[in-house]
Amino acid sequence: MNKLFSRANVPKFLQNRRLRGIAMMTAGLAILGIVLAFLLNWIFGIVILILVGVATLMVFNTMAEIGADTTQYISDLSFRIQQGEQEALIRMPPGVMILGDSDQIEWVNPYLQHYFGDTDVLNRSLTAVDGELAKLIADAPAQTMTTVTWRDYRFTLYVQPDFHAVYLYDITHYQLIQEQYDNEKIAIGQIFLDNYDEITQSMTDQDISNLRNYVTNELSTWVQQFDMYLKQLDDDHYFILAYAKSLAAIEADKFKILDTIRESTSKQNFPLTLSMGIAYGDPNLNKLADQAQSNLDLALGRGGDQVVVKAADQEARYYGGKTNPMEKRTRVRARMISQALQELMNESDQIFVQGHSQPDMDSLGACLGIRRIAKMNNKTCWIVLDKETVHSDVQRLLDNLKQYPDIDAAIISPETALEKATDQSMLLMVDHSKPSISISADLYHRLENRVMIIDHHRRGEEFPENPLLVYIEPYASSTCELITEMFEYQSQEGEPINKLEATAMLTGIFVDTKHFSLRTGTRTFDAASYLRSAGADAVEMQQYMKENVDSYLQRNHLIEMVEFVNEDMALIVGEEDQSYDPVTAAQAADDLLNMSGVDASFVVTRRADGRVGISARSLGEINVQLTMEAMGGGGHLSNAATQIADKTVAEVRQQLLDILTHSDEPETATM
Repeated sequence: MNKLFSRANVPKFLQNRRLRGIAMMTAGLAILGIVLAFLLNWIFGIVILILVGVATLMVFNTMAEIGADTTQYISDLSFRIQQGEQEALIRMPPGVMILGDSDQIEWVNPYLQHYFGDTDVLNRSLTAVDGELAKLIADAPAQTMTTVTWRDYRFTLYVQPDFHAVYLYDITHYQLIQEQYDNEKIAIGQIFLDNYDEITQSMTDQDISNLRNYVTNELSTWVQQFDMYLKQLDDDHYFILAYAKSLAAIEADKFKILDTIRESTSKQNFPLTLSMGIAYGDPNLNKLADQAQSNLDLALGRGGDQVVVKAADQEARYYGGKTNPMEKRTRVRARMISQALQELMNESDQIFVQGHSQPDMDSLGACLGIRRIAKMNNKTCWIVLDKETVHSDVQRLLDNLKQYPDIDAAIISPETALEKATDQSMLLMVDHSKPSISISADLYHRLENRVMIIDHHRRGEEFPENPLLVYIEPYASSTCELITEMFEYQSQEGEPINKLEATAMLTGIFVDTKHFSLRTGTRTFDAASYLRSAGADAVEMQQYMKENVDSYLQRNHLIEMVEFVNEDMALIVGEEDQSYDPVTAAQAADDLLNMSGVDASFVVTRRADGRVGISARSLGEINVQLTMEAMGGGGHLSNAATQIADKTVAEVRQQLLDILTHSDEPETATM
């Protein structure tokens, strides 16, 4: 191509054109000269005519030679251009393949032939030559660049169906550079020893030192195994720095360090658990550190003994969380939260409290408890409730509230709450932390900058952005237990909790603990004792917990349809065209746990609102919370649920079975 457009060739063609112009001008001057010569003298004119004739003959000969040279030059130029195009097509870096109508290879350039080796590919079926490449080409979208892997190389594949042409650009070198860049991105993590303070309270200084050394040595060995950096910040707090490649490796290892430390310390009668928050994907180290702290808070809010790996604006990945959170041995946090609640109430003109949609006794009992605390601090408190969507037990409580006009008047609809709310009002979300399941999501959005959360469920990824105060204790039996503890630290000048409120709150504890058989600790019984001393009526509790005949028959009907996923998991699936009360479904799931050999139960039913609900229960060995989170829900390790829209009961059943049967362990269903 350089020869084709060389300085020697191009001027020659231009020079020939210039000579033609000179010849034409010369001919014109010659004719003019002959005419003038004859006008002056006819002899002189003949002489000039002869000379011009000779010159004209010479000019014609010269023009003929110029034309021949020009034709030869153009022919040579065309040949060189065509030759250059062919050489470029044959030697061009991208691989080129031309296919026939029947998948037959008609032509490949030498560059692409290199990847086939010595295999003769011409006039053979591509499928027979290389089935992998044939599938890649068949699956590739037309006239769209697609990155594929073929024969341990990375290519950009481009297909032109109209011309039966395939182009392959080898980008292996650049892909390796990209992978190296991605592998060397920074990840920041924080490690916290969940119950270090509680465990070391009764230990000697030597035992504490031995425990600290053991944990540090185990963590140091772990980070060295995965090429990470570890720095101890405090007795119970560590900092880790890692590359993205190392993060991928420890995720594949499922953070077995949690099991190692927990099991080893358990054998020595001081079970220690770890929580981690790890962030990645942001080039700003300050934002990365903030995200790591947020992830650690999420892990602790979910009960500890687990890892949360999350990048900004992406879904979190959870690891661990296989054990029930252990009860704390101190009430300091309860006292601090109680005092902070008092201060926030005093800074507000009025308080709104709401539980989750389809409220149960724990949710409504917690609302009544918060209202009583507000009254003790001389503040107005409104309980937000949609009376049209309550279950029979809650309805019985509402009927009894008519004997207490001041409490009954404090229960308002979501629409009325929106009208009353001001910029100085405060909203308490009790027994839940997900705004999407609040009784009034609109009220939450109205007061989203003045929100407090009191809950005993494990914190999920959906969470208010800027809450004023958060009190989430997954170890607690119920929200009513947490609020009962606050009464001790309130002003004693106000009117104390009355009989109905105490009964409602004790019923909430009783229901959530399954008659004090699950998730109970010493503080659970302390709270129950306090409520009994405040006048809680056991007979009235039984009245609230009674179920009507229809619910009883529905529950028995569901239990008749039980099937087993494996030896220790029971599953009930309701009819597609039959709707079931969610409380009835939950009761059926509870009853299944009473069967011998059943460690976990799942009840899938159509709800009255058209969504498909799942109630999941376990005895603690299987983490049903992670299973429900994989389906958009949440809850406790042993008590969880979800609601799914726009799917049939059969589709939800299959989705649940896929999660339960396609994971190594049910508790790691989201990993």
